[in-house]
Amino acid sequence: MTLPPFAALRAFHAAATHDRYRDAAESLSVTESAISHQVRRLEEFLQTALIDRSGRRPELTETGRRYLAQIEPAIQQIQAATEALLPDSGRNIVRLTLPPSLAVTWLIPRLSVFEREHPEIELQLLTTTRVVDLRRDLVELAIRHGQGTWPDVDATFLLEETAMPVCAPDYLDQPAATPSPEGLHGVRYIVNANIPDEWVEWTRAHGLDPPARQDLIALDAMEQTLQLAENGHGLAMGRRPVVDDWLARGRLIAPFGAADPTGTAYYLCRPSAAMPTAAGRRFERWLSGQAADWRASNTGPMDP
Repeated sequence: MTLPPFAALRAFHAAATHDRYRDAAESLSVTESAISHQVRRLEEFLQTALIDRSGRRPELTETGRRYLAQIEPAIQQIQAATEALLPDSGRNIVRLTLPPSLAVTWLIPRLSVFEREHPEIELQLLTTTRVVDLRRDLVELAIRHGQGTWPDVDATFLLEETAMPVCAPDYLDQPAATPSPEGLHGVRYIVNANIPDEWVEWTRAHGLDPPARQDLIALDAMEQTLQLAENGHGLAMGRRPVVDDWLARGRLIAPFGAADPTGTAYYLCRPSAAMPTAAGRRFERWLSGQAADWRASNTGPMDP
């Protein structure tokens, strides 16, 4: 049988299903260098490149994407078969996939409440910006960011996304009720590279000239843009509810107050026509309640 080293296969799967090698390494409790070494080992075994390393961050090659699509069902089947043979822990498992930023800033801080209320349910999180095939990957639920239309899933509105500029408390000399060219003179704009036009859209909506290219700093993830803003390097676009923790702790402020709807939201999704488990239904009800509580207490403008 011609089979690749399983450690290399696991490392490639983790790297391909996470946005950063750091996240992949954490998912397997290994180092980033170990992930990189094992992926190269698999490429040497297959005698082909699976990862394109020429850009700012590693990306799957076309061959890598095809290989992932072919091996992922097998890896999920191995996981399911293994769990079926393990001693029954008496716990029900619910698998949920969601964006890493929402998991870290909104869901995970609330999970202790769920665990106290439902100690019999084990929630397994798959954090990724990739749109996971729920049926193929044996994932019961997903929180997806978008406009609520995806093939083969039933989507229920959960949280509206709104956005506004944020910065360190002492970054601007004098926060104003509304932005003006004078107040934004010399400002650096920190851009989420996944939403490259966010500042062009915001300035246009407020009757301002778009920022010049030399005034932009682009980073790969929302958390990175917020961290850079917290360190006093410019204005970032804060997107609620992700940015709420930074604001609540005073690490960032919203100098111009109210947030504007982005036209997108977070939706709770499950495979169409799938029969949810009892544990899955309990988690859905709890999550919908948490979202309703958040909406009820976060409808007003943000104070500058």
